[in-house]
Amino acid sequence: MRIIGLDIGSRTVKRVIVEDGRMVGHRVLPGTHDPLSVCEEMLAGQEYDRVVATGYGRRLFAEHREAGMITEIRAAALGVRHVHPTARCILDIGGQDTKVISIRPDGQVGKFEMNDRCAAGTGRFLEVMATALSYSMAEFVRAGDEAEEAQAINAMCTVFAESEVISATARGVDRASMARGLHEAVSRRALAMLRRVELHDDVVFCGGGALNGCLQRFVAEGLGRDVHVPDEPQILAALGAALSALPEPG
Repeated sequence: MRIIGLDIGSRTVKRVIVEDGRMVGHRVLPGTHDPLSVCEEMLAGQEYDRVVATGYGRRLFAEHREAGMITEIRAAALGVRHVHPTARCILDIGGQDTKVISIRPDGQVGKFEMNDRCAAGTGRFLEVMATALSYSMAEFVRAGDEAEEAQAINAMCTVFAESEVISATARGVDRASMARGLHEAVSRRALAMLRRVELHDDVVFCGGGALNGCLQRFVAEGLGRDVHVPDEPQILAALGAALSALPEPG
């Protein structure tokens, strides 16, 4: 049985192919104003028995194609537990939202929180701040990681934070210290969300934000414990979507 999982996010579209219960391929493409065309590109030339969609665009996709749907919360939990079976808590920082999920010992979702009303503390927030500081994203991450001191950033609203950064730059505040301050602010926001769910030792960091080594560091330091980052942290919800279509064991 060959199943395709699509995670149609705000910034990227992820595709995972699962065949006989094993992942055999994956792909990530930037999102556009027309997510359906990106999905069609993902499916072109592929043979499959079923498609399951998750993410912001799942309903739109299901309206145009025969497809299953699953929430991002359940999809993330399934994907993470598949690659890290002992996971008990998930931090998922995406392009436009942040999710934290506790997982019960039986693998089912326990308590969760989701910040999807504002881009504060998400990947998009950090992209805007990097641009405001005239950094590429890679330079921004490196500067935040290497800076010895952090310039406190008071605003977490993207618009206000951008204005604060521009004003600080005009005053001659060190860019690297602002990069560190912004990363610390995002990590503090994520840590506060994590502490509002059942926080367990085995924490997995996924989503596009998990590719940011500076965020990885500050989250782990804030928790005072190791945080596991899978090899392909962006694709786990798409993996979970595909796995959801597998028949129940037994």
